[in-house]
Amino acid sequence: MSTEVSRRQVLAAGAALAGAAALTAGSEGTADAAAATGDSKERPKVKPTIVLVHGGYADSSCWNATIHRLQDKGYTTICGSNPLRGIPTDAPYIASLLDSISGPVVLVAHSMGGTVITNAAAGKSNVKALVYIAAFVPEVGETQGDLIGKFPGSEVLPVSVPVPYTKADGTTGTDLYLSKDGQAAFAADISAADFRVLQATQRPFDADSFTFPTTAAAWKTIPTWGLVAGQDKAIPPACERWMYSRANARKVVEVPDSSHVVMLSHPRAVADLIRDAAEAVA
Repeated sequence: MSTEVSRRQVLAAGAALAGAAALTAGSEGTADAAAATGDSKERPKVKPTIVLVHGGYADSSCWNATIHRLQDKGYTTICGSNPLRGIPTDAPYIASLLDSISGPVVLVAHSMGGTVITNAAAGKSNVKALVYIAAFVPEVGETQGDLIGKFPGSEVLPVSVPVPYTKADGTTGTDLYLSKDGQAAFAADISAADFRVLQATQRPFDADSFTFPTTAAAWKTIPTWGLVAGQDKAIPPACERWMYSRANARKVVEVPDSSHVVMLSHPRAVADLIRDAAEAVA
């Protein structure tokens, strides 16, 4: 091999090594610069699933107008069909629904559904927020009967019709239905025609629902939001305010002219509060 060929090979090898070193330095410098300036892409936020639980004299369709608004914003929504038999039945049923959902959950309830989620969400790590819509927020040991009588103004029980039914064990229970005269006490701010449909399609609740003591208070460990219906004659507004304050709600909004069925008469306000909670915990 000639001296000239050897010299060329050495020079070529040196040039190759220098080029590789320059490329390596350049890539490292680019990565360092990206890290320093924050150009690296952030992981997108995961939207929580919104689970909605209805109360007495109602079914899942009461959330329809709220659901439309949430789905338009890209939220997955599920309505839990509340059995309305009382805490020992209702809470485990909704808890099993929560267990079936992967990813974060914002749990929403109206009226008696508030008692259900207060018990059902306890110990559920996927539940990131509780939203109470004109709802009960009981403490451990309290009953709905205790709360509905704590402040004056509830007019719904006098327009409730008791109907006996046979339980699975053969004993007799009592269901409560909202009577045809119940609009002023329950849904004063919807049309008479809409109330007739609500009253015809209602699901009754077991009267014993007022007697079961709460066994857990999920609001003590899960962030809470609340909505007060300012003209509520089922759960008095003063009671709603007091319960939300006791639960240290992060945000409370009031719809001054709303009856108890605020999700029917003011669905935008309800959907906006749920989105506030969802964005806060995303």
